[in-house]
Amino acid sequence: MGRGRDNREYGADASAGTGPVSRHADATAVGVARHLGSRSRMPAWLKVTTAVVTILVVGGLGFAGYWYLRFQSNITTAPLNAGGANPSDDKSDRMQILILGSDTRDGANAEYGAVDDSTGYGKSDVMMLMDVSADNKRVSVISFPRDLLVDIPECTDQKTKRTFPARNGVMINEAMNEAGIGCAVDTVNKLTGLEIDHFMMADFTAVKELSNTVGGVDVCISDAVYDPDSRLRLPKGTSAVKGEMALAFLRTRHAFADGGDLGRIRAQQGFLSSLTRKIKDDGTLSDPSKMLTIADVVTKNLTVDEGLASVPSLVSIGSRLKDIDISKVAFVAVPTTPAVTDINRLQIAEPAGSQLFAALREDVDLTDPTAPTTPSPAPTETTATPTETTPAVPPYDKALQPVTVANGSGVPGRSQEIVQALITGGFTQSGPLEAAPVAQSVVYYGTEFADVAADVAALLGIPAAQVQLAPRVAGVQVYLGTDFTTGATYGAGAGVALPEDIVNQTAGDTVCQQANPVLIVQD
Repeated sequence: MGRGRDNREYGADASAGTGPVSRHADATAVGVARHLGSRSRMPAWLKVTTAVVTILVVGGLGFAGYWYLRFQSNITTAPLNAGGANPSDDKSDRMQILILGSDTRDGANAEYGAVDDSTGYGKSDVMMLMDVSADNKRVSVISFPRDLLVDIPECTDQKTKRTFPARNGVMINEAMNEAGIGCAVDTVNKLTGLEIDHFMMADFTAVKELSNTVGGVDVCISDAVYDPDSRLRLPKGTSAVKGEMALAFLRTRHAFADGGDLGRIRAQQGFLSSLTRKIKDDGTLSDPSKMLTIADVVTKNLTVDEGLASVPSLVSIGSRLKDIDISKVAFVAVPTTPAVTDINRLQIAEPAGSQLFAALREDVDLTDPTAPTTPSPAPTETTATPTETTPAVPPYDKALQPVTVANGSGVPGRSQEIVQALITGGFTQSGPLEAAPVAQSVVYYGTEFADVAADVAALLGIPAAQVQLAPRVAGVQVYLGTDFTTGATYGAGAGVALPEDIVNQTAGDTVCQQANPVLIVQD
């Protein structure tokens, strides 16, 4: 019988209006003679005023046009390549932007090392995901350590069309090195189960010039410190850093905590928190002259995806952020632990990592996980015909499809619970098996079973982004991860659990970084 596919059956008026034909019928009393009176002269003061206004309007338009063209010519673009077919509405939808700091050493960045230090497209010295809620009331900024080991998917360089094979257990900062920034976006999408809308990438010069433009950024450190590698030298307490010292503060790998990547991330988050407060307190986002200066600096040193490659798109982001309560700007680091394969590298700590990614997918307020999530926009109402309300009959017999459930959740007996849910849904040929723990649940399918896999995923509420072709699978396999430990619907068990103290700080917090004891010096 094969797969049992033989059970499916296949089978404006416009009205014309009338115009106001006779609205001037009573005007014959004045007729042509109404314009025969003496012509009045324009007063001198009105002539001067008119001339001044005309000059201001023309000059203003010219000024605006100059800046628009200047900003537009500043912008550099690259493909997003995130696989998202439906980009968000940047003015109203939830918006996620991957922010990257490039370590490229060419051009103005040559003084920080040889070009050979950053081959290909360079590596991401900084990687953060900025998530703006649809109601513009909160922002989450998630940092990914550059030493984090991840699986990089197959990526195609959109310039050369060369395809690079997938790689496993690779440092995340290498994701864009071969195939470009889009591969870094794809890697984060694969890791988190999200679909990123945009990216922004800045280089060393951008940090220096931005910090100079805002007049310096206040940072705090517990003890005086000197790091010869980054050339960071700061006294104990609070200092306003800009230019080279601001760059050194963000780049140093050894100056804070135990000299590792996590201390560096906390320092970067402290810097961005301080920068956010400064811009907010100075009213920068509401001051056109300040915004012009900052926009000029930023766009000169920024690479964005095509969706952000216009001045109005960038302006819309500033408009969305200007009224956010800084206590709702949460800075988070992806939970990690030393890697099993290399203690000098990091891997996702479970189940904390999966809990964080699940919370992000559910749009949870990380500063208050008990708060209700932002509601999605209501669907457009349509009038359905009787045929549209009839459920579609799948082109196969559910009872004949082989479906297995691999238990990688770490919860004994968990696969049997999902098997029962599948049987109830009509997939009666479902069976359980034990498997190694994994972070994220995935539905795998063999050749010609894509439609079955899509229906299985929909039944369990697993996102389409987590449905993958696996030619060796016979039929469909639901591989349960630590992100699906309760309930029969993905992400809707007993609510989204979050690790304690997942938020390092908010933009409203002033945090003093702990100096690495090895690099402490006398003031």
